[in-house]
Amino acid sequence: MRAFARLLERLAFTPGRNAKLTILSHYLRDTPDPDRGYALAVLTGTLDLRQVSPALLKRLAAERVDAELFRLSYDFVGDLAETIALIWPVSGPGAEMTLAQAVLLLRETGKLALPGVVADLLDRLSPPERLALLKLATGNLRVGVSARLARMALAMGTARSVEEVEEIWHGMAPPFADLFAWLAGGAPPAPVAAPFRPVMLSTPVTPEDLAALDARDHVAEWKWDGVRVQAVSEGGTRRLYSRTGEDIGAAFPDILDALTFEGAVDGELLIRRGAEIAPFGDLQKRLGRKQVGRALLHSHPAALRLYDILTWRGEDLRALPLSVRRARLEAAAFDSPRIDLSPMLPFATWDDLAALRATPGIEGVMIKRRDAPYLGGRPRGPWFKWKRDPMLVDAVLLYAQAGHGKRSGFYSDFTFGLWQGADLVPVGKAYFGFTDAELRDLDRFVRKNTVQRFGPVRQLAPKLVVEVAFEGLNASPRHRSGLAMRFPRIARIRWDKPAAEADRLDSLRALL
Repeated sequence: MRAFARLLERLAFTPGRNAKLTILSHYLRDTPDPDRGYALAVLTGTLDLRQVSPALLKRLAAERVDAELFRLSYDFVGDLAETIALIWPVSGPGAEMTLAQAVLLLRETGKLALPGVVADLLDRLSPPERLALLKLATGNLRVGVSARLARMALAMGTARSVEEVEEIWHGMAPPFADLFAWLAGGAPPAPVAAPFRPVMLSTPVTPEDLAALDARDHVAEWKWDGVRVQAVSEGGTRRLYSRTGEDIGAAFPDILDALTFEGAVDGELLIRRGAEIAPFGDLQKRLGRKQVGRALLHSHPAALRLYDILTWRGEDLRALPLSVRRARLEAAAFDSPRIDLSPMLPFATWDDLAALRATPGIEGVMIKRRDAPYLGGRPRGPWFKWKRDPMLVDAVLLYAQAGHGKRSGFYSDFTFGLWQGADLVPVGKAYFGFTDAELRDLDRFVRKNTVQRFGPVRQLAPKLVVEVAFEGLNASPRHRSGLAMRFPRIARIRWDKPAAEADRLDSLRALL
């Protein structure tokens, strides 16, 4: 556990991407099996453990630490795992424990025995190891390492590329003994049925970027407001993957039933009623479910809108130009009303495309080079996303809560509201969009303008206006305002604007 704890600490406090890669590659090279495999599984989100809840940890802390001392410490630190790791009383000299031993204990312990096992582990470990254990047990790492970055580190120093690793990744299971053996020069792992292929991602583009490109070399289509998926039907096996390779087919049996072809296709998962595409909020009601009832299947029918083809009847098409792949996609037979093709947009100049992009109700446009092969990852140049300009409202900060990880000790999670009559109604929360310097200013404002406390939450004097940018808006009966924003962020702090001049709830409703 000491090496794993040191790894998490170094990753959390190392800002540079290349430096993180070096740290992680050295750990994966030098750490013995199976600890390095379990660490890789933790960092890539592929380790299935019995999750330890915050409520359980708070109950354990209440048995060992004075309640007021814990409350004050948690309020200052801002992170539950870090607070417990620091405040847990030392009961004796620490004991050596491997990461694999900790993983097996957490995985195999039943629900009733879990509190005692966690408390015993905390007694045996040093504070850094306690923090690593709690991050492991709660699944809340926050060390700035994506799954792809971890796989890049895995490939560093070997004869394999990250693309080769990703091709076989989703057939692997922790602690990845076969994978490490292959990287060391051994035989490749056995292929899995209907495998996931790394998806090709786009990069944002501005009008200034487009001015340097020839519109004739590109095609464009709508950016659909759904979930990017890969549908694979090969050798009698049907799977539906998210963009990160998670198998989400259990939540969409109607899509699996529609995969009557032999191949792998790339597209957008939507809720479609006839020709009408439903708001993203309707799709959210089906995401993450292990099973879907008949009523939900009927009221929220899923559909697949395709825009690329990866394999077809045993032939890998990814190396072909997009123009050829598109022709193959249009010639393919999809015998289901739940599957259709994303239409190409007619345009001759970037001004023509800008006019289409301004169409109300769309999320933006995708722009792709005609000659581009299908490359996993995010290559710069072949694919672009030109999102519509965000919606904006001026809102008043109402509540604040301390952040986590690097933001522990700062108030960085904000609830904001709009005027309805003489009252301010909460309409959303924002956790990002501001710089580090602005975070310090916001934190200072929170501490000076708190009027009431509710546990870790501070109610603020309604003084400060922030400009909130968001990508979409849905009706939501679960919220007091009746509205739910998509991807809200604080775009600007309006120190100059009186709270009375913030926007009204009716103004937000008018954007729906």
